[in-house]
Amino acid sequence: MGVDYYNILKVNRTVSDGELKKAYKKLAMKWHPDKNITSSSSSSNKIAESKFKQISEAYYVLSDPKKRQIYNLYGEEGLKSGQFDDDELSPTAIKSNSRFRFDPRDADEIFAEFFYGSDAAVSGGVDAGGGGRRKGNNNFNNSGVKNGVRKAETVENKLSCSLEELYKGSKRKMQISRIVLDDSGKPGTLEEILPIHIKPGWKKGTKITFPEKGNQEPGAAPGDLIFVVDEKPHDTFKRDGNDLVFTKRITLLDALTGRTIKVTTLDGRNLVIPLTEVIKPGHEEVIQNEGMPISKEPGKKGNLRIKIDIKFPSRLTGEQKSDLKRVLGGGSRVDD
Repeated sequence: MGVDYYNILKVNRTVSDGELKKAYKKLAMKWHPDKNITSSSSSSNKIAESKFKQISEAYYVLSDPKKRQIYNLYGEEGLKSGQFDDDELSPTAIKSNSRFRFDPRDADEIFAEFFYGSDAAVSGGVDAGGGGRRKGNNNFNNSGVKNGVRKAETVENKLSCSLEELYKGSKRKMQISRIVLDDSGKPGTLEEILPIHIKPGWKKGTKITFPEKGNQEPGAAPGDLIFVVDEKPHDTFKRDGNDLVFTKRITLLDALTGRTIKVTTLDGRNLVIPLTEVIKPGHEEVIQNEGMPISKEPGKKGNLRIKIDIKFPSRLTGEQKSDLKRVLGGGSRVDD
């Protein structure tokens, strides 16, 4: 069978998804290269990198139902040979684009996505490089202490996102610079590139946590690094929770006689909305399911709300006034 992915994760072949995640989490935290960076032996660091890569590859395969089924039936060589059709599990002609190859860079992406923080809302963000506040952690008490060892302060950075990114989702590569200690305890600067997966529907204040990717301090465990999502202003839309608000100015004539409004969505589609009724000041046209994606309810979106701003003429001639009175059934009247 070649590599035994089940043995790498120390699970049996009937492992459930929940148990698989638990096993990966435990081993990934143990063997992540940054957890072994203070080792005095470079060979130990290489062992940790190799172990971390194996753990990530094993989870990548076993967490995917199709890859896991192919692996169970034909082993690692069968999985990597690409001799399986996309829709069938029986051998067919080799497809060059169906071969399984695990990119070592995927290991960091799997880890980053697996250990992302929650979508808890906060007020505003902290500028990059700003001082952090110590946060609670499942493994640390409220004072930032684990097994008698203090944890370095958490650093928060602002992650500015366009409304298009928050609508469609995107992948970012963020370069960071942090303080690390060498074997003698002398501080130095380490630059890294961290992958961030921005999910559709994330809101301002969403936090993405990278455990122990903050600064190191003498006598303390490494602190966490948190990116806090901030939303850039948009030229066309304003966001209101899960809704998108679009303001359209029309003439009084259009408000009385009707017209068609065209809206280009954040993913490039063109919507055509006819206004057939008489539009009154303050009117709002609501288009269901054309707002922002709802991150916790995949497939669902908020609404698109089109606010109508009626442009009234600044002055009318006597002839225009007479025409309006005639058309609108005017004639002088006195209010009660």
